[in-house]
Amino acid sequence: MKIINVCSVLAMVLLMACGQTQEPLPQVLETWKQQIADSEAAFAQMAKEEGMNKAFLAYAAEDAVLMRNNQLIEGKQGIADFMQNQTSKGLAWKPEFIEVSKSGDLGYTYGYYTFSYEDAEGNPAEAKGVFHTVWKRQEDGSWKFVWD
Repeated sequence: MKIINVCSVLAMVLLMACGQTQEPLPQVLETWKQQIADSEAAFAQMAKEEGMNKAFLAYAAEDAVLMRNNQLIEGKQGIADFMQNQTSKGLAWKPEFIEVSKSGDLGYTYGYYTFSYEDAEGNPAEAKGVFHTVWKRQEDGSWKFVWD
């Protein structure tokens, strides 16, 4: 009888242990945050050097969504269609905050952007605002945005 009780207790302990989820170590979370920061910086650099259209397509996940002018642009093909004439290199941004999920599959950033352009009369102009980007870790370990 004691053996059955001991086995029952061990079985319950084993089941409870299997049900516990282990929190990632703080350095793992920081590594993921740094990966997102690096992806965001490379994205911004590409926009500056090669233009918005190339950068947005390079860093968009297949199922990414943009919100522009209160309109949703869905999927990479939709983004390609929307961005086809966006050759400007005047978009600059830097995240002020980065967070990542404990599972390491999603993260988000936000901060300020500046868009430099020429107005209708050819004069330099700027638009400033706030951005919010949601990042998703891809199967190869890279990060692509799914919302911007």
